[in-house]
Amino acid sequence: MSALPSPTGIFEDSTPWLDQPEALRARAREAGYLFFRRLLPAEAVLAVRRDILGVVDAFGWRAPGQSPEGGLLDEAAMNTVPDDALRRDIGVSVEAYEAVQKLESVHRLPHHPAFGRLFGALLGPGAMPHPRHIVRMISCHRAMVPTPLHQDFPLIQGTQNTWTCWFPLGACPREMGSLTVQKGSHRLGCLPVSGARGAGGIMAQLCPGEEGEWIAGDFEPGDGLVFSSLTLHRALANHRRLEMRLSMDIRYQSTDEPIEERSLQPHCKLGWEAIYAGWEKRDLQYYWRQYPLKLAPFDNRLNQPSVRIC
Repeated sequence: MSALPSPTGIFEDSTPWLDQPEALRARAREAGYLFFRRLLPAEAVLAVRRDILGVVDAFGWRAPGQSPEGGLLDEAAMNTVPDDALRRDIGVSVEAYEAVQKLESVHRLPHHPAFGRLFGALLGPGAMPHPRHIVRMISCHRAMVPTPLHQDFPLIQGTQNTWTCWFPLGACPREMGSLTVQKGSHRLGCLPVSGARGAGGIMAQLCPGEEGEWIAGDFEPGDGLVFSSLTLHRALANHRRLEMRLSMDIRYQSTDEPIEERSLQPHCKLGWEAIYAGWEKRDLQYYWRQYPLKLAPFDNRLNQPSVRIC
């Protein structure tokens, strides 16, 4: 596969269509993505940012003299983490990521009414967030590489009608490594993969002529990018590597569609009891058990590197 082109297009804001479900779904079917300015209140996002940076601070990786929202890292301190202790799909040590996964605010934000409004319009009244929320803490650690070109479906499976919302926990211009998507690429279907470094460990294989139009944009706190499980996406290079790029991946699907069991498990080796231990409220604990969900088996063949004949 030849080198991927740099983005040439800019995200189109779909906010005006939030109250027009049919038009919103038509835009999603056409482009494979939806972008929203100020989808969430900025303060709701920044509150979670402060909680996560509190963990980073506790591990001694933040440069001194910053506000609680400052993400500037101490590179020497960050690189004291041994390579084999780093979660390379996340950006910090396994121990630190487990501490982040225990934060109640991380698991409460995906249930914000703004997401209910959006995904209710996109998926219908049965829209449910997966409890497996991913926090990316892209750091200046020597072992980090940008997230490669991929589709989500080979990694999450269940139904192809699962939609991801990627949103930064703070401002994230393109030069800081925000996401770019290939417009309309969901129509290519589920693509074969090859092995790759970076989050997910796989890369989608494109044939000549399938590169398409890549689009990107600068994000402010509260902005969100929503895309299909078949939409090709990747991270741009981070040219401000000493600033930790904090973001979340949350996923919604209809309760009428099958779900793969791992999407109901934490995004770390801790069990739910350990994650819930310090929470103040219990209303969101095991919330998915109220639905008669249909579990789908995981197909390992979708993750196996192969040679694609173009």
